[in-house]
Amino acid sequence: MGLALLLGVFAATVVLGVPVAFAMGISALAAFWYEGFPILITFQRAVSGVSVFSLLAIPFFVFAGELMLHGGIAIRLVRFAQALVGHVRGGLASVNIFSSMLFGGISGSAIADISALGSLLIPVMKERGYRPDYAVNVTVTSSIAGIVIPPSHNMIIFAVAAGGGISISKLFLAGVVPGLLMCACLATAAYVIALKHKYPAEPFPGWAAVGRSAVAAVPGLITAVIIVGGVLSGVFTVTESGAFGAIYALLLTAICYRTLSWPAFVLSVTSAVRTTAMVMILIAFASSFAYLLALYQVPDRLGALLIGVSENKYVILLMINLILLMLGMIMDMAALILICTPIFLPIAKGLGMDPTQFGIMMLINLGLGLCTPPVGTCLFVGCAVGKIRIEQALRTIWPFYLALLLALILITYVPAFSLWLPSLLG
Repeated sequence: MGLALLLGVFAATVVLGVPVAFAMGISALAAFWYEGFPILITFQRAVSGVSVFSLLAIPFFVFAGELMLHGGIAIRLVRFAQALVGHVRGGLASVNIFSSMLFGGISGSAIADISALGSLLIPVMKERGYRPDYAVNVTVTSSIAGIVIPPSHNMIIFAVAAGGGISISKLFLAGVVPGLLMCACLATAAYVIALKHKYPAEPFPGWAAVGRSAVAAVPGLITAVIIVGGVLSGVFTVTESGAFGAIYALLLTAICYRTLSWPAFVLSVTSAVRTTAMVMILIAFASSFAYLLALYQVPDRLGALLIGVSENKYVILLMINLILLMLGMIMDMAALILICTPIFLPIAKGLGMDPTQFGIMMLINLGLGLCTPPVGTCLFVGCAVGKIRIEQALRTIWPFYLALLLALILITYVPAFSLWLPSLLG
């Protein structure tokens, strides 16, 4: 009865439009009250959930991404990508995907990716004869590469949700090859569609232009090197590397590039504070919610249910993927990481799956939810930037969905994609 009350109150509050974080807090309060526990426990669990030192890296990562977004880094990355890959058929689509890969590795945010690159590339693609829905679909689906290409604050959330026993540096390494695989699958789909519609190819500017654009883009890319390299080398902790990355991004945009104005700096600070506050409130109340899920033995019950359907490892992983895909369509990604990790991670470990591989699989899976209605945040933002209706984008986005699903299947069933690089570097 307590579990039914917990899930029922949560579902009812979400349907009524209550933000997910507060819906989890209200449902946890109701369940603790029903069980006769002191109501204070709800807030004690919430406070303990955010009293984790590694979570301090999140505001630094978010702030560095906002500085890159508003400080002129994106346009330099786009110029570098255009010089390098713009000459292939449908070249601006390849530029879009390659730019998302580069910018995602700096900002770690799919929304920031769409806001920065979409506002630059979608109008240009429309001017060059690309269909608006094609331009939006490429931008939206490629943006989720930033979720797995390090550094990514979602990896930190997953590590915390997993109980702190997973190395964040190993997660960073594990995300590199899957991120490249996703971009390669999307680039292939974009190229096939470009051939069908005979989209134009940009003239190759020459290797000298490629070199000049690379020199202009390298200082921005060093931000990711500082954050990831500092963690992997052991020089910095994750939190310290995030702080150094934010300081470097501030100095780069304000002093070196001289593109960060005072209004842009204020906007970067306020956006970072707003995002950090939302994430921390979500983590706090999710801790109380997850405590009750463990109390009601939800992971064990669900694991027994899945094994009752099939004892085949590959079938169970397929069912987990399907459940996550469906949940990703109706709930926010960070909330699902916090709720589903304690449920599905023990099942995956029981099947012999490495927790790091499971983390990458989950991030990609839930990233797909950002591109699917009814709660497809990236899809809504992309359509708003491209000034088209969501229905128009959905009619032609399916080849890109298939490309991402192919990458997800490979990452789920071939551990080497996630684990080869961490094992190579020890």
